[in-house]
Amino acid sequence: MSKYLDLSIREINDLLKKKEIKPIDLVEEAFERIEENAELNAFITLDKEQALKTAKELEDREVDNVLFGIPIAIKDNIVTKDLRTTCASHILDNFIPIYDATVIKKIKEKNMIIIGKTNMDEFAMGSTSQTSYFGAPHNPWDTKKVAGGSSGGSASCISARLVPLALGSDTGGSIRQPASYCGIVGMKPTYGRVSRYGLIAFGSSLDQIGPMTRNVYENALLLNVLCGRDENDLTSSHRESEDFTRMIGEDISGMKIAVPNFFISDIVSDEVRANLEAVIELLKKRGAIIEYVDIDYIENAVTLYQIIAMGEASSNLARFDGVRYGYSVADPKGVDELYALTRGEGFGEEVKRRIMVGSYLLSGENAKTYYAKALQIRKAIRDSFLKTFEKYDLIIGPNATTTAYNLGEGLDDPLKTFLDDVLVIPVNMAGLPGMNVPMGFGKNHLPIGLQIIGNKFDEAKMYKLAAFIEKELNLDLDPREVR
Repeated sequence: MSKYLDLSIREINDLLKKKEIKPIDLVEEAFERIEENAELNAFITLDKEQALKTAKELEDREVDNVLFGIPIAIKDNIVTKDLRTTCASHILDNFIPIYDATVIKKIKEKNMIIIGKTNMDEFAMGSTSQTSYFGAPHNPWDTKKVAGGSSGGSASCISARLVPLALGSDTGGSIRQPASYCGIVGMKPTYGRVSRYGLIAFGSSLDQIGPMTRNVYENALLLNVLCGRDENDLTSSHRESEDFTRMIGEDISGMKIAVPNFFISDIVSDEVRANLEAVIELLKKRGAIIEYVDIDYIENAVTLYQIIAMGEASSNLARFDGVRYGYSVADPKGVDELYALTRGEGFGEEVKRRIMVGSYLLSGENAKTYYAKALQIRKAIRDSFLKTFEKYDLIIGPNATTTAYNLGEGLDDPLKTFLDDVLVIPVNMAGLPGMNVPMGFGKNHLPIGLQIIGNKFDEAKMYKLAAFIEKELNLDLDPREVR
């Protein structure tokens, strides 16, 4: 089998320009790899026929950008015209969208080739992707371990080198945490940086689409494509487009970096803390200034997330009622039975739990007691982060408290799902950009990720630090060598 997909995006682009390879060579190799790694269960739906057709059509076109002809995988909560989009749920397992999400239009404009839709937690509700109706994706470093969630399939397929690029979404760590577990780079951009139009909503004030890739540079390249104002998403930013690779390679000497004390507390395992301390020492030796800080209320972020995200989820998922699209029970006795049976049979247990709790939180006086209060404390968290950025360039810490754990673990413990994301949820609360870059391995040679948090719209500076760490550590992040 050819090894073109082991090359960097730049190297592949050079071969395509020279006509030494064709896009179809990349597509055929991607599907070969997916078939050989079927046990990972990284994909829900493959689009082989259309991908091959698109690749053939691109053969005679000019290679006009660096991502031309590159295979890409899409998380299955981002709508794709004429390609099944399920949100990993029974209630949508026959849903074929009639339009493309804005990010999908941008990908197609650059002539990237969509390979298929990746596995995930049902409606992005979970931190292991084990709530998927289609079964959990597996971690390429150890197939008995979780891939993380909710973007577990995207993380798994990038880590296993099935495709070079993927999209995920991040509501409470759903890009960064699986990226940490699987040893890849994942970026949750500033809220509003990337259009949410066509992202099936979970928590509308938290959701954000972002890139998941093998390395930092390619992550920045993909984010370049995804950004921009979108009239279909009124929360999208008016910021001018920029080149997120522009600071990569710059000296980090003099950068002021904060480490929240909560991120190194006893909630973090010894091996994760040891890897973080090694990175801190490396940065100090290279001239960065590291100081430890307190950020108000971040220890309460999980509780706030439960209130805000579940409240918004109960509202957003009300549209799945068996009337307009998706699964519907046959021969209901009335509209009440249609709703009750469709939603009862169509949604999984975790989704139903969150809808019920969210409905309670938003009912009557509860909306003021819980939801409105949570929004006030959320603002205080954001203000504390922004105050920290008046003095520091970036904030760092771990993304996860441990390495990936065994499949099946924590399924009967709803609280564990939220506590898995205790270090990543604060970023969503504040609407700030956060990313994962691999920083080492645990005792079982499972990846450990560093979280880099930036001020709003400061992604380029984050890539600068991430690329420096990536180059200095020079980790071997190919799981095929240990499997």
